[in-house]
This record gives sequence, structure tokens and C-alpha cells, in this order.
Amino acid sequence: MTTRAGWITRMTVSLTLSLAALGASAQQTIKIGEINSYKAQPAFLGPYKNGWNLALDQINGSGGVLGKQLEVVSRDDNGNPGDTIRVAQELIAREQVQLLFGGFLSNTGLALTDFAKQRKIFFLAAEPLTDKIVWADGNKYTYRLRPSTYMQVAMLVPEAVKLKKKRWALVYPNYEYGQSAVATFKKLMKAAQPDVEFVTEQATPLGNLDAGAVTQALADAKPDAIFNVLFGADLGKFVREGNTRGLFKDRSVVSLLTGEPDYLDPLGAEAPTGWIVTGYPWYSIDTPANRKFVDAYQAKYHDYPRLGSVVGYSALMSIADGLKKAGSTDPDKLAAAFKGLGVDTPFGPITFRAQDNQSTMGAYVGVTGVKDGKGVMTSYRYIDGASVQPSDAEVKKLRPAE
Repeated sequence: MTTRAGWITRMTVSLTLSLAALGASAQQTIKIGEINSYKAQPAFLGPYKNGWNLALDQINGSGGVLGKQLEVVSRDDNGNPGDTIRVAQELIAREQVQLLFGGFLSNTGLALTDFAKQRKIFFLAAEPLTDKIVWADGNKYTYRLRPSTYMQVAMLVPEAVKLKKKRWALVYPNYEYGQSAVATFKKLMKAAQPDVEFVTEQATPLGNLDAGAVTQALADAKPDAIFNVLFGADLGKFVREGNTRGLFKDRSVVSLLTGEPDYLDPLGAEAPTGWIVTGYPWYSIDTPANRKFVDAYQAKYHDYPRLGSVVGYSALMSIADGLKKAGSTDPDKLAAAFKGLGVDTPFGPITFRAQDNQSTMGAYVGVTGVKDGKGVMTSYRYIDGASVQPSDAEVKKLRPAE
């Protein structure tokens, strides 16, 4: 009996010590959940993952945050809002992550925005561009890094107005991002150029563009100019078909995202010329912040960065700075710390606005060209995101009270 009691005691002590050791081990890192559409959008998200891994190396190499190393647990959401929520729940319940970041498509980003609100967990939307993330569906636990749809369109509208074109055709992916981009373009163009006409709209299924039919429909409308919101594989199909059919000959094109090397590079010598675009001409931005980033990225990956790389890197650096300011992983303290948080990025310093949780990260606006058989951006300039955001009074109307 004594032997059995002693054995039970020893086992109890051993189990207690093991659990204590496991708990101590679990507390050695700050676990961060990352969710994205890697399989669905590899052109942008492969470089994006490289970006946050580079930031992770640098943060942990300099001692981590709050005396602990950061650990990122990443999951793929298959570009599907339902899967997004499933993996978010798994990350919290099974992996016990303390905060979330990521998102690419606007619909998955909105799903995570609502999840953060319901579960009271901090979420940094790295890439999703829909304005709803910080306005209509905004909440105290959700912040957004990249310039919003509104901001990027607002950067391009002054260039579109300078063209003095009256008849515009619109082509866009038929989901939240494309719809809101076109709605904002129409609104801002009408305000700046009241006589503008929108002669056709081609709303295409995301990832399933019928390039021939769309290109023909645009040509039939005989527009003076085209506003394009397509990206990724859809953009490639559109450009190639448009080149073949002469759609872009003697016709102005204003295009969101097309100057990003993530989408421009795959086109090679077929890249469009003369399009007014937003993008990232990493090869000729001669600022100390960009040079330092490009050098570090090339040293680690033996490849050049894309815009996705900047977004991934800046997202994790923002989280590290937010954790330092908060002094805690507590969601409420972290959410409060992000209000007015300043972060150094490859694009220069940015701030997360207190009034709507949107960062002031900007974008480069320029003109596409082809050099040495590859698409490039020329005549570009950086537009600070703070200069293209609505007034505080407008934001107050757009965003629900917290």
C-alpha cells in the first residue's frame, strides 16, 4: 500500500513538474497567429511571407519584445471567409496565439475584422484594402496597414482628371474591393470633373476573367479612357488580350496596383506602357529606408523585394512596436497602444491614426514602361497616405462609435 501511495505521489509530482515546465516553455514566446490566402494569391503572398520572416529574424535577433522571442504560427485560408474563421478559431484554441495579423482579399479581411470584434482579440489587417475594415465595420481591436481603397483611388484621381477624358470605361473584379474602388472613382471623378461619363462597366468574376468578351465589350463602348482594378492572373489575361486586340492603342488607362512588381513582372515585355498606376519601383527608390530594406532582403533571399515583401515586413514591425508600447499582449492595451503609434517602414515613418485605426502608409504613383524586356515604373512620386484621407468629421460619420 505504501509502495503504491509512494508511486502515485511520485507520478503526481512528476506530472506537476512536467506541466509547469510546459507552461514555462509556452510562455517563452509571444505567439502570433497569421492567416492568409497563400495558395490562392501566391504572386503577392510568397514575397509577403518572406517580408514578415525577415522582420521576425531582425526582431528576435535584437532580443525580441518584452523579454521574449516572437513566434508566428501561419495558416492558409484558401481565399474563403468560412475557412478564415475556422483557422482563426483553431489558432486561438489550439495554438493559443495572443493576437492575429494578415488577410489579403477584402472578404476574408472583413471576416477577420468581425471575428476580432466578437472574440475581443487584436487583429492587424496587413493587406485587405476595403474601406469597411476601418469605417463601416471598424472596431477597436482592428487596425489596417496598407493604404485603403479610398486612399489609393484618391491618389490616382488627380492624374485621371489631368487627362481631360470624358468617356470612361470601368473594369473590376466583382467583389468588395473592386466594387468599392469603382464607387470611389466615380464619386471623386464626378466631384472633380462634373461632365465625366461612365460608358460601360465590366464586373468580372475574381480569378475567372473571360478576357476576350470583356476586352470586346470595352472596345465596343468606345471609351476615351479606362479605369482598371483587375490584378493578379486576371490582370495578365486582360493586358495580353487588350494588347492583341489593340484596346489600349491611343487610349489612356489608369490602373490600381499594376505598378506592383508582384503583378507587373510576370508580364515581362508584354507589360503595358503609358498606364498611370500605383506600385513599388524598388529598384530606383534612393531613400536610406528603402536601400536598407532592399539590401537586407536580397542578402536573406537572393531575390529582390516586391510590394508584398514591404507589407509583410511592415506588418510584423508594427506589431513589435505596438507590443513594446503596450508593454503587454492584452488585447485592450494593445488596441490602445496602436492609436497614434509611429512605425518606421521601408517607405518611411507611418502613423496609425487614432480616429479610424488606418495607417498613413502611402504609395508610389507613376507611369508604366518597358526596359530590358521587363515592366517598370517611371516618372513616379511617393504620395503620403495622410494626404489622401478624409477629414476627421467625415470619418466620424463613416465609422461607428466604439
